[in-house]
Amino acid sequence: MIQKSIRRRGRPRNFKESAALEKAIQVFWSKGYDGVTVDDLVAGMGVGRPSLYSIFGDKRTLFLRALRTYAERKGALTANALLSPHSLRESLASFLRYTVTSATDKGSASGCLLMCVAPLVNDAEVRRFLRNAAAAAVALVERRFQSGISAGEIPSDFPVAARAKQVLDLARGLTMRAQMGVSRKALLKDAEEAADLVLPP
Repeated sequence: MIQKSIRRRGRPRNFKESAALEKAIQVFWSKGYDGVTVDDLVAGMGVGRPSLYSIFGDKRTLFLRALRTYAERKGALTANALLSPHSLRESLASFLRYTVTSATDKGSASGCLLMCVAPLVNDAEVRRFLRNAAAAAVALVERRFQSGISAGEIPSDFPVAARAKQVLDLARGLTMRAQMGVSRKALLKDAEEAADLVLPP
Protein backbone atom coordinates (compact mmCIF):
# COMPACT_ATOMS: atom_id res chain seq x y z
CA MET A 1 0.00 0.00 0.00
CA ILE A 2 1.39 3.34 -1.02
CA GLN A 3 0.87 6.11 1.49
CA LYS A 4 0.58 9.60 0.14
CA SER A 5 2.42 12.21 2.11
CA ILE A 6 0.95 15.66 2.49
CA ARG A 7 3.41 18.45 1.98
CA ARG A 8 2.80 21.59 3.97
CA ARG A 9 3.48 24.90 2.34
CA GLY A 10 5.55 27.00 4.68
CA ARG A 11 5.21 27.19 8.43
CA PRO A 12 1.77 27.54 10.05
CA ARG A 13 0.78 30.99 11.24
CA ASN A 14 1.31 31.64 14.91
CA PHE A 15 -1.01 34.67 14.98
CA LYS A 16 -4.58 35.59 14.18
CA GLU A 17 -4.90 37.82 11.16
CA SER A 18 -7.71 39.90 12.68
CA ALA A 19 -5.76 40.44 15.91
CA ALA A 20 -2.66 41.47 13.97
CA LEU A 21 -4.75 43.93 11.96
CA GLU A 22 -6.13 45.48 15.16
CA LYS A 23 -2.56 45.94 16.36
CA ALA A 24 -1.67 47.60 13.05
CA ILE A 25 -4.50 50.06 13.61
CA GLN A 26 -2.99 51.01 16.96
CA VAL A 27 0.48 51.42 15.46
CA PHE A 28 -0.78 53.77 12.72
CA TRP A 29 -3.00 55.57 15.21
CA SER A 30 -0.17 56.25 17.65
CA LYS A 31 2.61 57.08 15.18
CA GLY A 32 0.78 58.46 12.14
CA TYR A 33 1.16 57.06 8.64
CA ASP A 34 4.41 58.80 7.70
CA GLY A 35 5.97 58.08 11.10
CA VAL A 36 5.44 54.33 10.87
CA THR A 37 8.18 52.07 9.53
CA VAL A 38 7.89 48.44 8.49
CA ASP A 39 9.94 47.58 11.58
CA ASP A 40 7.32 49.35 13.72
CA LEU A 41 4.59 47.26 12.12
CA VAL A 42 6.51 44.01 12.50
CA ALA A 43 7.10 44.71 16.19
CA GLY A 44 3.64 46.10 16.91
CA MET A 45 1.72 43.39 15.06
CA GLY A 46 3.81 40.51 16.28
CA VAL A 47 4.39 39.10 12.81
CA GLY A 48 7.50 38.41 10.79
CA ARG A 49 8.43 40.62 7.88
CA PRO A 50 7.73 37.86 5.29
CA SER A 51 4.27 37.25 6.81
CA LEU A 52 3.49 40.95 6.84
CA TYR A 53 4.18 41.30 3.12
CA SER A 54 2.58 38.02 2.06
CA ILE A 55 -0.62 38.46 4.08
CA PHE A 56 -1.10 42.20 4.39
CA GLY A 57 0.98 43.68 1.56
CA ASP A 58 3.11 46.80 1.73
CA LYS A 59 2.61 49.66 4.21
CA ARG A 60 0.12 51.53 2.04
CA THR A 61 -2.00 48.43 1.38
CA LEU A 62 -1.98 47.57 5.07
CA PHE A 63 -2.99 51.11 6.02
CA LEU A 64 -5.94 51.05 3.63
CA ARG A 65 -7.07 47.73 5.03
CA ALA A 66 -6.65 49.00 8.61
CA LEU A 67 -8.60 52.12 7.72
CA ARG A 68 -11.50 50.12 6.28
CA THR A 69 -11.58 47.79 9.28
CA TYR A 70 -11.54 50.70 11.71
CA ALA A 71 -14.22 52.60 9.78
CA GLU A 72 -16.52 49.57 9.61
CA ARG A 73 -16.31 49.04 13.36
CA LYS A 74 -16.69 52.73 14.14
CA GLY A 75 -19.60 53.01 11.71
CA ALA A 76 -21.44 50.14 13.36
CA LEU A 77 -20.99 51.64 16.83
CA THR A 78 -22.03 55.06 15.56
CA ALA A 79 -25.20 53.59 14.08
CA ASN A 80 -25.99 51.85 17.39
CA ALA A 81 -25.63 55.15 19.24
CA LEU A 82 -27.61 57.24 16.76
CA LEU A 83 -30.38 54.82 15.88
CA SER A 84 -31.23 53.85 19.44
CA PRO A 85 -34.92 53.90 20.44
CA HIS A 86 -34.32 56.91 22.67
CA SER A 87 -35.39 60.48 22.01
CA LEU A 88 -33.69 62.43 19.23
CA ARG A 89 -31.83 64.58 21.73
CA GLU A 90 -30.59 61.53 23.67
CA SER A 91 -29.55 59.78 20.45
CA LEU A 92 -27.44 62.78 19.43
CA ALA A 93 -25.95 63.00 22.92
CA SER A 94 -25.22 59.25 22.85
CA PHE A 95 -23.38 59.62 19.55
CA LEU A 96 -21.31 62.55 20.82
CA ARG A 97 -20.53 60.73 24.07
CA TYR A 98 -19.39 57.73 22.05
CA THR A 99 -17.16 60.06 20.03
CA VAL A 100 -15.54 61.28 23.23
CA THR A 101 -15.08 57.87 24.84
CA SER A 102 -13.59 56.32 21.70
CA ALA A 103 -11.21 59.28 21.34
CA THR A 104 -10.05 58.98 24.95
CA ASP A 105 -9.86 55.20 25.39
CA LYS A 106 -7.05 54.03 27.64
CA GLY A 107 -4.47 52.02 25.76
CA SER A 108 -5.03 53.92 22.51
CA ALA A 109 -3.62 57.14 21.19
CA SER A 110 -5.96 60.07 21.71
CA GLY A 111 -8.12 61.12 18.79
CA CYS A 112 -9.30 59.02 15.87
CA LEU A 113 -7.63 57.21 13.00
CA LEU A 114 -10.17 58.62 10.52
CA MET A 115 -10.10 62.21 11.76
CA CYS A 116 -6.58 62.70 13.08
CA VAL A 117 -4.33 60.40 11.04
CA ALA A 118 -5.86 59.57 7.66
CA PRO A 119 -6.49 63.20 6.53
CA LEU A 120 -2.72 63.82 6.66
CA VAL A 121 -1.98 61.00 4.22
CA ASN A 122 -1.28 62.31 0.73
CA ASP A 123 -2.93 59.49 -1.21
CA ALA A 124 -5.84 59.76 -3.63
CA GLU A 125 -7.42 56.46 -2.55
CA VAL A 126 -7.25 57.40 1.11
CA ARG A 127 -8.85 60.78 0.43
CA ARG A 128 -11.60 59.18 -1.63
CA PHE A 129 -12.26 56.71 1.16
CA LEU A 130 -12.50 59.54 3.69
CA ARG A 131 -14.94 61.49 1.51
CA ASN A 132 -17.16 58.43 1.18
CA ALA A 133 -16.98 57.70 4.90
CA ALA A 134 -17.90 61.31 5.73
CA ALA A 135 -20.84 61.22 3.32
CA ALA A 136 -22.08 57.97 4.89
CA ALA A 137 -21.84 59.50 8.36
CA VAL A 138 -23.82 62.57 7.31
CA ALA A 139 -26.46 60.34 5.72
CA LEU A 140 -26.78 58.39 8.96
CA VAL A 141 -27.37 61.56 10.99
CA GLU A 142 -29.84 62.79 8.37
CA ARG A 143 -31.71 59.50 8.72
CA ARG A 144 -31.97 60.05 12.47
CA PHE A 145 -33.29 63.58 11.97
CA GLN A 146 -35.87 62.30 9.50
CA SER A 147 -37.02 59.82 12.12
CA GLY A 148 -37.32 62.74 14.53
CA ILE A 149 -39.53 64.57 12.06
CA SER A 150 -41.73 61.49 11.62
CA ALA A 151 -42.04 61.18 15.41
CA GLY A 152 -42.98 64.84 15.78
CA GLU A 153 -39.85 65.69 17.79
CA ILE A 154 -38.75 68.39 15.35
CA PRO A 155 -40.73 70.37 12.75
CA SER A 156 -41.03 69.20 9.14
CA ASP A 157 -39.04 72.21 7.91
CA PHE A 158 -36.06 71.36 10.12
CA PRO A 159 -32.83 71.89 8.09
CA VAL A 160 -31.83 68.24 8.12
CA ALA A 161 -28.83 68.41 5.78
CA ALA A 162 -27.24 71.46 7.41
CA ARG A 163 -27.76 70.19 10.96
CA ALA A 164 -26.40 66.75 10.11
CA LYS A 165 -23.16 68.32 8.91
CA GLN A 166 -23.02 70.41 12.09
CA VAL A 167 -23.35 67.28 14.23
CA LEU A 168 -20.37 65.73 12.46
CA ASP A 169 -18.42 68.98 12.81
CA LEU A 170 -19.12 68.93 16.56
CA ALA A 171 -17.89 65.33 16.72
CA ARG A 172 -14.70 66.27 14.88
CA GLY A 173 -14.16 69.18 17.23
CA LEU A 174 -14.51 66.96 20.30
CA THR A 175 -12.12 64.44 18.77
CA MET A 176 -9.48 67.05 17.97
CA ARG A 177 -9.71 68.45 21.50
CA ALA A 178 -9.23 64.94 22.87
CA GLN A 179 -6.07 64.67 20.79
CA MET A 180 -4.87 67.94 22.34
CA GLY A 181 -5.23 66.46 25.80
CA VAL A 182 -8.56 67.81 27.06
CA SER A 183 -9.91 65.48 29.74
CA ARG A 184 -12.68 62.98 29.06
CA LYS A 185 -14.75 64.49 31.88
CA ALA A 186 -14.67 67.96 30.31
CA LEU A 187 -15.39 66.62 26.83
CA LEU A 188 -18.36 64.53 28.00
CA LYS A 189 -19.86 67.64 29.58
CA ASP A 190 -19.37 69.53 26.32
CA ALA A 191 -20.89 66.62 24.38
CA GLU A 192 -24.10 66.90 26.39
CA GLU A 193 -24.34 70.62 25.73
CA ALA A 194 -23.44 70.20 22.04
CA ALA A 195 -26.44 67.93 21.51
CA ASP A 196 -28.71 70.87 22.33
CA LEU A 197 -26.98 73.23 19.90
CA VAL A 198 -28.40 71.59 16.78
CA LEU A 199 -31.97 71.20 18.02
CA PRO A 200 -34.74 73.83 18.16
CA PRO A 201 -35.04 75.58 21.56
